[in-house]
This record gives sequence, C-alpha cells and structure tokens, in this order.
Amino acid sequence: MTDNQSRNDAGWNFDNSYKQLPNVFFTLQLTNPVNEPKLVKLNERLAASLGLNAQALASKEGVASLSGNGVPEGGAPLSQAYAGHQFGHFNILGDGRALLLGEQITPEGKRFDIQLKGSGRTPYSRGGDGRAALGPMLREYIISESMYALGIPTTRSLAVVETGEPVYRETELEGAILTRVAASHLRVGTFQYARATGTVEDLQALADYAVERHFPEVKDQENRYLGLLQEVIKRQAALIAKWQLVGFIHGVMNTDNMAISGETIDYGPCAFMDVYDPATVFSSIDAQGRYAYGNQPKIGVWNLARFAETLLQLLNDDEEKAVEMAEAELARYYDLHHGHWLAGMRAKLGFANEEPEDESLIERLLELMKAHRADYTNTFRALTYGEPVEAALAASAAYEEWHQVWQARLSRQEADADSNAIANASQQLMQASNPTVIPRNHRVEEAIQAAVKDGDYSVMDRLLSVLSAPFAHSAEHAAYAAVPERADLPYRTFCGT
Repeated sequence: MTDNQSRNDAGWNFDNSYKQLPNVFFTLQLTNPVNEPKLVKLNERLAASLGLNAQALASKEGVASLSGNGVPEGGAPLSQAYAGHQFGHFNILGDGRALLLGEQITPEGKRFDIQLKGSGRTPYSRGGDGRAALGPMLREYIISESMYALGIPTTRSLAVVETGEPVYRETELEGAILTRVAASHLRVGTFQYARATGTVEDLQALADYAVERHFPEVKDQENRYLGLLQEVIKRQAALIAKWQLVGFIHGVMNTDNMAISGETIDYGPCAFMDVYDPATVFSSIDAQGRYAYGNQPKIGVWNLARFAETLLQLLNDDEEKAVEMAEAELARYYDLHHGHWLAGMRAKLGFANEEPEDESLIERLLELMKAHRADYTNTFRALTYGEPVEAALAASAAYEEWHQVWQARLSRQEADADSNAIANASQQLMQASNPTVIPRNHRVEEAIQAAVKDGDYSVMDRLLSVLSAPFAHSAEHAAYAAVPERADLPYRTFCGT
C-alpha cells in the first residue's frame, strides 16, 4: 500500500492503493458536476467512525465533495472495470455510474473505499446516463444501515445528495448521489474481468492486492492463492447464512454483486421476506426465481465456482491439478454454510447446546410456517417473548405438538443446571438472535414516498431510529413489527437504475 495520505477540514485522509494496480482495472476521470446539490441524509455516526467531521461534510465545500462538484484533497477519482455473470450470462461491465474517490484511512488505521454512486457517465456506462434516482438511493441507505444494525457484513451509506437535476426512466425522477462506504469494491466480477481481458500478470497483481488488503493472514502460506480461495468461500458461506437467518433476499446475486471482502453489496431489488416461503422473489426482473430466498445458498456456491475458475492459473501450473484443488475447496462450502445456518437457527430457538434431532425440529417449524403462511420474523419474535403466534398457525394441532416438543427440548440445555437459569439463558439467546423489527417493505416504501413526493424525511428518520436497534422490544418497535394487509398483487422491487 502507498502512504500518499492527506487531510482537510472534513477529515479526509485518503490513500489510493487501487490506483497502483495495472491500468486495465480502472480509468481515471474527472467528476461530473451537478446543478444544485442538496444534502438530504448524512450518517453522522458513520462519519465519526471514519474520522470525518460531520459539520464540515454538511458545509458547501463538503456537499461539493459528496456530489462530484469537487474532489476532496488527496482523492483520485476513478471508475473500476469488472465483468460478471448476470442471471447466468457473462458480460463485460464496470462502474457505469460510480466513481471511487479514494480510500479513507480511519484514526484506527482501517481502510474503506469512498464511492459516489449515481455520479454520472463513465467509460463503462454502455449508453446509460450514469445517474441515479433519489428513491433507490434512499432505499440503499435504509437497507444497508439496517443490515449493519443486524450485525450482517455490509457496505454502508454515508450520505445522500439530491442533484437538482432530473433523471429519466419510465417517468421523470429526482436525481441523487449516494456516498457508499465499503471494505473494498473488489468483486468476483473483478477477477472475471482480469481472466477475460488481462494477462496472467494482471490477474496475479489483483490477487496479491486482494490478499494484502483483505486476507494478510494467508500471505505467507505456501500457496497464498489457495488461501485466498479458502477465505472467500468461508466469508460467503457465513454471509449468506446470515441473510437466510433474517429473511433477507438480495434479489440480484450476479457475480459482479459478490464482494471478495464478504460484505453485502449492491442493494437494488432487495427486500425482507414477510410470509415464510423459500420461493419468495421480489425482483421484477427475476421471472424464473433464480435468486429466490431458498436458492441463495446454491447461487452462492455457483458464484464461488466462477471465482475459483479465475484463479486456476495461479493455483497450480497443472490445470487438472488446479481444478482438483478448486473443487475440493468448493465442496466444503455447503458444510460451512449449513453449519452457520444451523448454529443460527439453534440460537433463534434458544438452544445453547446441540442435539441430533435439532435440525428436524427446525425444519418442522419452517414447514408449519410455510403451510400456514406465517410471518417469518414475527413467528420467532412471538416465541422469544411468549406472545401468541398468528391465528392460523396457533390453531394448528401440528403446531401445538411442535411447541410441546420445543419446550421439552429447551428443558434439556444442561442436565445439572437450574431450570430458571436455563430458561433465562435461552431467552437471552433468543433475544440476541431474533430481531423484533426488520425494514418491512411497506415501511420502506412509506419512508421513500414521503421523501420523494413531499420532501418529508421525518418518516425515514423515525424508521432508521427504530431499525438502528433491531433487537429491542418496546411499544415503538411493536408498531413497526406489524405486518401489512395482504395485497392482491405481490410486492415487487426494481433495480435502482
């Protein structure tokens, strides 16, 4: 990494290590100014953790940096090149509407990408305008910050700026720019781009950079590239298990939307599931259900297989041996993922120890939830706090039988433990594992519509306040836990173009 760092009044302390990679991976470019930038959301807590001065960011000069009307001191704007399988089809892509300003070095020495999303055309725009609408940028702000509060690795949102310029989709919309913060924007698709368009030396430079930035613990291994593959598999297995445990549906798990760091990235047609059903799809463009909730684990390993393919030349000079090595690592994914998921489900049901029948007990509950169209989050919330489950589920004799078996299982935590201590420990485990609120689709839409149509951000502020403490149990949280009335048409989300 270079040591080209600088500061200004806002606290920017940029390094530009990505710029040291071969030129094939990026294009340096000027920012694209906008007419009337207006700061509408600023994440002050995130700013402070980055070593930034929120007051300075909200100033005219600060907003200029967040809108592309100026470049913070030490920044070196560039757009990144990458490729990706989109719904199974390979394409050469790149940052068509985003600029990496640089890497902020925090007071603790941590490194984060600072990216402007919706900042205008780049060489990778493929005919697009490079801009973004206000609604999708607010959506990413809400969902990414909710994911962070839930303890799920994620990119984060520092700010949203209205541009004062329209963007044209089906209708005329208010333009906006999101400032996104990420451990990095290295994607599976970045490695696919290197394999498809670069040299072996380019690929090795990228892999070495990824190791140095995210996995320094494998740097001195006999085969660091095998270590890289192993670590990326581990992080994705854990990440997707966390998605499943809270009912999160990414919606567009293309390989260009899988971050090497193990963070959730690109909140386009994402949403949280209400009624439990593994076939749940929200994305308007996922007609075949490729990225349905229940398919996410297997799409994860499919994407990782594409990543492994890019590393074959580095894993071993003998291609057949390299393939064997990659396949052996990929074969471990399902056990890793399932282990994380099973441990998480045990915690959601209050099991501090393990019994062989636990998995069948978990699966039986999920079957009953699906059969009776029970709300995923609220069912676990009710079990946690001893509240009634939904009427259809509660009226089921099969559920009553399950509940008795579950209660008996809870009593078998530790043979020598006091029964009251067992109950308290189980409830504490469940309270820490079951959110009482998620960003309900109707609440997210309510907040976005108030902001976009009326310029009223108070609805979003209240929602963000509740979502910042998703495991709390209060009257306010109960109001936000309420499910919407059943709609005639399924809820649909759209890519935030």
